[in-house]
This record gives sequence, structure tokens and C-alpha cells, in this order.
Amino acid sequence: MNTSIRIISSTIRRRAITAAAAAIALAASAPAQAAMETFRIDPEHTNIGFKVRHFFSKVPGRFNKFEGQIRLDRENLAKGSSVEITIDAASIDTNDEKRDQHLRSADFFDVANHPKLTFKSTKVRQAGDNKLKVDGNLTIRGVTRPVTLDVDVLGFGKGYGFRGGFEANTTINRKDFGVAWNDIVEGGGYVLGNDVEIVLNVEAVRLQQKAGAR
Repeated sequence: MNTSIRIISSTIRRRAITAAAAAIALAASAPAQAAMETFRIDPEHTNIGFKVRHFFSKVPGRFNKFEGQIRLDRENLAKGSSVEITIDAASIDTNDEKRDQHLRSADFFDVANHPKLTFKSTKVRQAGDNKLKVDGNLTIRGVTRPVTLDVDVLGFGKGYGFRGGFEANTTINRKDFGVAWNDIVEGGGYVLGNDVEIVLNVEAVRLQQKAGAR
């Protein structure tokens, strides 16, 4: 009787060991779960631009100094992704120095008191194949308002490191942020429109992960 019990116990142990070994082998052969990655926005290959109506046409401009980072999981872009951008307000450039000086003044960006514009995401939503909606808080002149960026994910790949490309756009009302200056046109109407179209063409380079990171 004792011999039979020993045989059964030995068989159970062998089967348990075999099952454990199989589980370990399966785990080792399974593809590694994608990890969150951090990308630094490359200012040399990124453009933060805008357009606003001036009389009847739309005048473009851009900001030349900024920094930011993007965190994402390339296997699931809507899960845990985030974006942060800080822009030097004084770097505004509309190809007219006199106009740029006016835009830096208290009539517009009030650069002396509010030197930075910032965007910080609060949520990322999938909006289609390679398309996202990025909700976040935009701060201009010390005023923070929620905005949503419509984002096209252009792709990822190797090239002077590992890079990703994105294009984002949104439209805001400048008066919501206290940028309210305007002038009346002779005969009626205003010099400037209130809607500002914002377009970001972003190239970002992945930061090197620490040893041991997935």
C-alpha cells in the first residue's frame, strides 16, 4: 500500500514539474509586451505654426523655440500616452519684426509677464487607423482652457536614432485666452479674426531606455 502511494506521489510530482517547465518555456517564447517609450520632440525638424485672419487673408506665423516630450506605447497608442509641450512666447515669428514686437506686447501675448505657452495632455483617444484625439490643457497669458488636438500618427522607424512622426491641428478662439486686441476697419469690421488655426508638424526621437527596461 505504501509503495503504491509513493508511486502515485512520484507521478504527480513529475507531471507538476513537466507542467511548470512547459509554462516557463511558453512564457519565454511569447513576444515581449510592448513598453511605454519616451520621445523627445526634435525642434530642428518640428514646426509649431498658426494662421489668423488679417482683413480677408490668413497670415501665418510660428514659434521658433520650444521643447516637449511624448510618452506612448506603440502597440496601444490610446493607453497611457501623454504629451507635454512648452513654448517660448517671445520666439513668435510672422516674418515681420515690427508686428512680432506688437505680438509680444501686453496687447497680445504679454511676454514680459507670461513668457511661456504650455500644453499638457489629459487623455488620448483612438479616432481611427493611425488617428488620435488628444485632449489637454492649453495655457496662454496665464489662462488655461481645454482643447482637443486631432492627430495623425505618420509612423515610426530608424533614422539617426529611432523616430516618430505626427501631425496635429486644432482651432482656438484667441479671446478665450485674453488675447483680445483688435482694430476697427474704416467702414466697419475688424482687422483680425478671432479664430486661430494651429498646426503642429512634429518629429520626435526616442530616448535611450535604461538597461533592463522592457
